[in-house]
Amino acid sequence: MAKGKPAPAAAPTSYELLGARIHRAINAPAAQKSRSAVLLRVEGDTPEDWARILDEIAENDNVTIAHRDDGVQLFWTVPKDD
Repeated sequence: MAKGKPAPAAAPTSYELLGARIHRAINAPAAQKSRSAVLLRVEGDTPEDWARILDEIAENDNVTIAHRDDGVQLFWTVPKDD
C-alpha cells in the first residue's frame, strides 16, 4: 500500500502567534526575576486578538495589567505555599 504524503501543518493563527510571543516574554529570565513583562503591539496584531488574550490573562488572580500606549505591562505575584 502506498503511503500518502503527510498533510502540511496548518499555519498558526494571528492569535496563536500573539500567544507564543507573550509566552516567550513572560518566561524570559529577566521577566521571571522582576515578575513583570512589557507586551508591545506589533504590526499584524488585531484588536480582537489583544482583547481576547488580555481577557484570558485577567482571569488570573495574581496578575495586574497596566495599559500603555504601545501595549501593556503585566505584573504578577507568586503565592506562597502554605
